[in-house]
Amino acid sequence: MSPLLEVEGLHKSFPTARNIFGRVTERTVVTKDVSFTVATGETLGIVGESGAGKSTVGRQVLRLIEPDSGVVRFDGKNVRDLGGKDLLAFRRRAQMIFQDPFSSLDPHMTIRNAVGEPLTIHYGIKGDERDRRVVDILERVGMRADQLDKYPREFSGGQLQRIAIARALTLDPDFIVCDEPVAALDVSIQAQVLNLLLDLQKERGLAYIFISHDLSLVRFLAHRVVVMYRGEVVETGTAEELFERPQHPYTKSLVEAVPDPRTRRRTTSTARIDTARNPAEAR
Repeated sequence: MSPLLEVEGLHKSFPTARNIFGRVTERTVVTKDVSFTVATGETLGIVGESGAGKSTVGRQVLRLIEPDSGVVRFDGKNVRDLGGKDLLAFRRRAQMIFQDPFSSLDPHMTIRNAVGEPLTIHYGIKGDERDRRVVDILERVGMRADQLDKYPREFSGGQLQRIAIARALTLDPDFIVCDEPVAALDVSIQAQVLNLLLDLQKERGLAYIFISHDLSLVRFLAHRVVVMYRGEVVETGTAEELFERPQHPYTKSLVEAVPDPRTRRRTTSTARIDTARNPAEAR
C-alpha cells in the first residue's frame, strides 16, 4: 500500500539581495533535498530549531508556497501539477492548523462565518444547513452553539486554537499540517488541544504532519520523526528509535536538551498524553 503523502527532494530558496536593476544577486536556501512519506492515520513529527525550515516544508506540501524543485504526491497525484477542480479537491482533503490562531482567523468575521466559509466556498452550503454543520464541528472540539456570533477577540488562546482546528476539520480532510499548533498556549491547555488531535485522529483516521521545536510533545504524538537542521533532513526514524538511540550529533543535542519526562508528567498529571510512554499507548 502506497503512502498517502510522498515528498521527494523539496528545495526552496528566497532572494536576499538584488542589484540596482532589480535582479536577484543572492539567495538563501531554506529547504534542501527534503524527502519523507506519511501514511494514512500516521503522525510524522518534524523537529528542529527556529529557522530550520520546518514551516516552509509544511507550506510547500500544501502549495501555500511553491517549491523551486521537488515532488509532492498526495494519494498518488503530483500536487504541483494540479489545477482547477483537481486543486480544489486537494484543498478539501489537505488542511493546515497555524501556530497563531489570532492571526489565522479574520478578526472581523464571526466564528459562524469563519468556520462555515469553507462549506460555502467548496460545496455551496448556506443557511441553516451550514449552521447545523458548524455547530456539530464546534461542539466536537469543545465549543458551544451560543458562541457562534462572537468574534475572535472574545475568546482565549486555547479556545481560538480549538476554533482553528474546527475550521480545518470542516471539510472532513484526510491530512492536516499542524504548524506549532500549541506553542503559544499554557501547558494545561496544550494537553487539552493535543488530546483532542489524538482523539480526532483515532475517530477519522487522520494523517498529521506535526511541526514543533518541542521534542517532548513530538515524542508522545509522533509515530515517526524527521529532524531538520539548516534546511536539510539530518535524521529520520521512529519516535522510539530517535529518542532512545539518536545517531546524528544534532539530534543527540536536541534529545539531551529535553527535560526529564518524569518531571513533565508530574506537572501535567491530568493530561492523558503525558501518562503514555509512546503514541500507541496514548491512543
